[in-house]
Amino acid sequence: MPPERTNGLAVPQRPARNRRNPAQGARSGPPSPRDAGPQRIAKLLARAGIASRRDVERMIADGRVALNGEALTTPATLLESLTGVTVDGKPVRAPAATRLWRFYKPPSCLTAERDPKGRPTIYDRLPSGLPRVVPVGRLDFMTEGLLLLTNDGELKRQLELPSTGVVRRYRARAFGEVTQAQLEALSEGVEIEGVRYGSIDANLERRTGRNCWIELALTEGKNREVRRVLAFLGLQVSRLIRTSYGPFTIEDLEPGQVGEVQREELFQFRRTLA
Repeated sequence: MPPERTNGLAVPQRPARNRRNPAQGARSGPPSPRDAGPQRIAKLLARAGIASRRDVERMIADGRVALNGEALTTPATLLESLTGVTVDGKPVRAPAATRLWRFYKPPSCLTAERDPKGRPTIYDRLPSGLPRVVPVGRLDFMTEGLLLLTNDGELKRQLELPSTGVVRRYRARAFGEVTQAQLEALSEGVEIEGVRYGSIDANLERRTGRNCWIELALTEGKNREVRRVLAFLGLQVSRLIRTSYGPFTIEDLEPGQVGEVQREELFQFRRTLA
C-alpha cells in the first residue's frame, strides 16, 4: 500500500487505530504495587493531574495546598489519599484513570498554557471534549508533530525522564552541506557551548540540491536539541517534525488532531518503563 502524505510528511499506512472519542474513558490496567500505601503529597497531586511534582512543591511553598484547612509546609507529607486536601481552597478530586492522547501539534504555537505575548498555545488548538491534560515534554514554537498529552502528572514525569530511555524520533528539513559520516559521529554525543548532548542516531534520508531531509532518534530531548545540534554541523533547519515518542506515532493524525491511546496499549507500554 503506498504511503500517504500528512502535511508533506510521508508516513506508511496502517490500519486505523486510536480513534476513540477523546471524551471516552480509557483505563490503564490495575494499579502498580508501587502505588500502594502512604505516598508523598507531591506525588499524589501530580497523579491527580494538578501539576508536576516540581510545580506542586512550589505550590506548597507558596501556602496554596492545605490538609483539613491547615496549610502544608513540606512536599514530603505522606498520605493514604487526597481526602481533605485542598488547592487554593478547592477540594482535590481523587485521581481519574490514567489516560494518554497523541496530538499532532501544528507549527506556530507554544507548548504552554498561556503566553504573556499573546501568541497561540496548544490549548488554543486542542479540540473540545478533553479533560484537563498536561503535555509530556515540549516542542518549540515552530516545531510540529507528535506531542503526548496525559491527565496524569506522574506519568508525564516518568515519560520525560532521560533514565527511562524513551526514544523520540524526528525528521528535519535543513539547508546546507553535511555528510553521513558527520551525522554518524553524533552517536558519540557532542558538547555545544558547554552543554553536553547525548548519543543521537542520525541518518541522511535524501538530498535535493543543498536541501536535505535528516532522520534523528534520541532519548534526552533537551531544549531545542535537534536544532542546536544541526546548527553546530552548519545546517539551517527550515522544518522540524517529531514523528514518534516511544511506540506512539503521528500516523493517521492531521495537524491539530487528537487520538487517544487505547487502554491495553498504554498498560503494556507502562510495563516497559523503568
